Amino acid sequence: MVGQQKNPWKAAVAVPTAVIVLGFVGLAAVAPQWLSDLLKTANTSVVNGLGWYYSLIVAGFVGFALLVAFGPYGNITLGPDDEPPSYSLVSWFAMLFAAGMGIGLVFWGVAEPLNHYASPPPGTPAGTSDAMKAQEAMTTSFLHWGLSAWAVYIVVGLAIAYTVHRKGRKVSLRWALEPLFGRRVRGWFGDVVDVFAIVGTLFGVAASLGFGASQFSSGLDYLGILKSNIWVLLAVIAIITALATCSVLSGLDRGIKWLSNANLMLAAVLALAVLLLGQPLFVLREFVQTIGDYLSNFVHLSSRTLPFQGGEGESWLGSWTTYYWGWWMSWSPFVGIFIARISRGRTIREFIFGVLVIPSLFGVLWFTVFGNTAIWMDAHNAAGVLGSMTGTPEKLLFKFLEFLPMPALTGIVSLAVI
Repeated sequence: MVGQQKNPWKAAVAVPTAVIVLGFVGLAAVAPQWLSDLLKTANTSVVNGLGWYYSLIVAGFVGFALLVAFGPYGNITLGPDDEPPSYSLVSWFAMLFAAGMGIGLVFWGVAEPLNHYASPPPGTPAGTSDAMKAQEAMTTSFLHWGLSAWAVYIVVGLAIAYTVHRKGRKVSLRWALEPLFGRRVRGWFGDVVDVFAIVGTLFGVAASLGFGASQFSSGLDYLGILKSNIWVLLAVIAIITALATCSVLSGLDRGIKWLSNANLMLAAVLALAVLLLGQPLFVLREFVQTIGDYLSNFVHLSSRTLPFQGGEGESWLGSWTTYYWGWWMSWSPFVGIFIARISRGRTIREFIFGVLVIPSLFGVLWFTVFGNTAIWMDAHNAAGVLGSMTGTPEKLLFKFLEFLPMPALTGIVSLAVI
């Protein structure tokens, strides 16, 4: 079978990918301002011209996932019939969490709800109460990190999982397009697909690595370990990259699995500590209410394109909703391939509900604990200090921890999670 043959496309994919990536890196080094202006212009053009399409297609992905899960195809096993899952449910979920949005949750868990609370989306009625602003901030955060994000991963991951585990193809995005383009995926067309998938993944991962490195260096500064500067930032990037590389080289059954399980446990310990040291009753009540608001307003939130807000609305969408949809899409080849690889033996229904529901619930719980506690602290204990720091999101988590007991200990745990 094709999936059992030697891969003849490695050079045809690797060389163009290297040229494109090194070209961008070179431009960023010799003409950073020019490249920054170019990318900002491109981003504005995409948001203004295609933002409505992004919102429509991402909402469609959620509908597609549910339709397939409840349909007759849901019973198909991703692998030989009756084959058991390759990984336990806990390990599977831990790897899903770590691969899909681990650092993003840590970076934005406090910063995003505070941003939306301090600067509500355009079109928010004048005179809206602080309580309503806080509720809107949480439902908007849920939108960006909940079902929609994971539905993007499901569309790519399910296509790859089916072609790999049921049809015996190689683990590559090109084979997911074989039903549409036939034998052309074996030639230059398939090479182009894989090149775009790798380049998009690299740029998406680079954004996440930048978030994580900047937050980690800010944490070192906060704890008095190292003063944050460009050299510390570069060293952090190099160390994180080296550790991630070692994890990958050790394989799924060792480094990635172990680190994912440890990461999930540490994250759970940190979230539980913030919950218990903060306002547990308030947060749990808010969790229930915000889940209800999010689900009941899902269609409205998913189709929010702010046409009557003009440039202000376009700017806000480009910084938040449309930006997130593009970010998740750029991650989808990497995450899709990864979740396909670890999901052998699960049915399509298990795959969809596992990928769609479990990580989404953990994400919204994380945002509830950190976001709602931060908003409550800002209004009652911090006198607006946290809300005034939304322009430096990499520092917000550690500043927020100052208003809880044992900030040094929770700061160290946060660094470990990052």
